[in-house]
Amino acid sequence: MAEAPPPEKMTSVVEPLVAIMARLRDPDTGCSWDVAQDFASIAPYTIEEAHEVADAIARGDMADLKDELGDLLLQVVFHARMAEEAGHFALGDVVQAICNKMTRRHPHIFDTAGQSLTGGRPGWEAIKAQERAEKEDKSALAGVALGLPALMRAEKLQKRASRAGFDWDDAAGPRAKIDEELAEVESAPDIDAMEEEMGDLLFSCVNWARHLSIDPEAALRRASRKFETRFRAMEDMVGEGFDALSMDEKEALWRAAKARL
Repeated sequence: MAEAPPPEKMTSVVEPLVAIMARLRDPDTGCSWDVAQDFASIAPYTIEEAHEVADAIARGDMADLKDELGDLLLQVVFHARMAEEAGHFALGDVVQAICNKMTRRHPHIFDTAGQSLTGGRPGWEAIKAQERAEKEDKSALAGVALGLPALMRAEKLQKRASRAGFDWDDAAGPRAKIDEELAEVESAPDIDAMEEEMGDLLFSCVNWARHLSIDPEAALRRASRKFETRFRAMEDMVGEGFDALSMDEKEALWRAAKARL
């Protein structure tokens, strides 16, 4: 498979942002905060911006999505600038690498000359598995990022294990495991053991959701949005003084909010 052609047009599109970041990172005339950052300090912002992109999509707010995608792009440019300063790679190399990867993983679309091919799509996961096999870490779980949200990472680990033949036959297995893990949480002798067992319980819930073809991350986001909407409705019913209400009064408000929303 030939490498993808250089993404020349893309370079001109982001050039103004690249120039801004270079100026911000200038050790003599740049911004002291930007200059002080490194990969580790910026990583949490990168994760946060990705979640804000997802939030804008969930809300259907295209104007906000445009802004959030810009913030996420800034993170890519920031990391690439720091890498270039350290002599590792530049933004152009990042773009070239992903172009090569997408071309390599779509042989049914691109032949060695980059032309369109006919025929069905080969196994995407098979190609990715081959790429992983060429790396030092040969595990079926290799490459599942530590920085992923916990529910999402649990699901990805379970999917990888399943492809390797380590999985329940059906949803009954993980469902029974939830009862087992719940009992272990309740019988834990101390807070450390309880935390460990609670993690096992959550992991089992993710496994059950996966067997039911439910995205646990999306399900929990949906539940959180629902809770937030109802809680805000409770506050609106009272106005000021919500904190001073008794628990019975708050429970009544919750039932009213739940009936409406």
